Amino acid sequence: MKELKIFGIVAIFTLVLYWGVEPFAHSQMHKHVEGHGLVYDGTADIEETSKDKKAMKKAFWADVKKIAALKGDAKAGEATFAMCAGCHMDGAVNMGGVTPPSLEHAGAIYDKNFLIALIKDPAIATNVDHKYPNGTMAHPMGSISTMVTAPQDIANVVAYLKAKKAGEVTPKEAFTEACGRCHANRYGKLTQLGEIPKTKSNIKTGLDIDAMKYKEKVATEQAALADYLGTLPPDLSIMIRARSEHFLHTFIENPQSTLPGTAMPRTGLNKEGMEKVFAYLEKTGDPSKPLREETGPKVLLFFLIFTALAFLWKKSMWKGHH
Repeated sequence: MKELKIFGIVAIFTLVLYWGVEPFAHSQMHKHVEGHGLVYDGTADIEETSKDKKAMKKAFWADVKKIAALKGDAKAGEATFAMCAGCHMDGAVNMGGVTPPSLEHAGAIYDKNFLIALIKDPAIATNVDHKYPNGTMAHPMGSISTMVTAPQDIANVVAYLKAKKAGEVTPKEAFTEACGRCHANRYGKLTQLGEIPKTKSNIKTGLDIDAMKYKEKVATEQAALADYLGTLPPDLSIMIRARSEHFLHTFIENPQSTLPGTAMPRTGLNKEGMEKVFAYLEKTGDPSKPLREETGPKVLLFFLIFTALAFLWKKSMWKGHH
């Protein structure tokens, strides 16, 4: 019983120290941010923006709400979408510092309101309008807001995306389309240009010329991206283990809420899109998680049984010696 009392005292002091100090330190280093449930209605933007822009943001998101209420025509939207397909396609080239993403599964992984806002004004939709003050520079996708202006046209394009670009999407495809044009994932063998191609060394020289050429292309793409964003976005190979799930959810939903002034745009992922991206991050950054979760209860059960047996053995051995 003496040993149990000592253990209890140590355990209590350890818990008091941990729960009294660690949460406080964490709250000072990383403020808690409430998410908005992947609802893109401008609430977060209006709360965080300066007074002189609040009216503009309110009017913008009010217009988005009105367009969302319109009944879109997917067939008509397909014809209008032709203006988008010229940039958003496989093999797209860097434009203004960043390569346009594929929209092959846009209807499946992105929120409807976000897509409407994105066509109406890309800078405000992605919540990076602070990067383009007073028209000093243009958003790479800015021209779309002058090409597709009618509310009904916007509703039609989004209806088309939701109807025809919403097929089954894999976690890898969701990550590539939503994150891959800026973030590499070396464990997934992905760069900002896509999956790393398989190449072979020359038998005579021992050099892999194709691999060297590909690395040069990646370096050029990364240089343009770093120049556009101010810094090269981090590799996301183990980000799922480096940050908490809550942090990643709120940061992806609205980067400005966690890191004000960041150049990272809001991606506009819906619930399915977020789950797919997280699934891929877990697959590449924490592949042992399923086995760990399966083994954990078995290990705890072993220690429980072992502790009980050890206690009974100690009680038997020390019987009559106290």
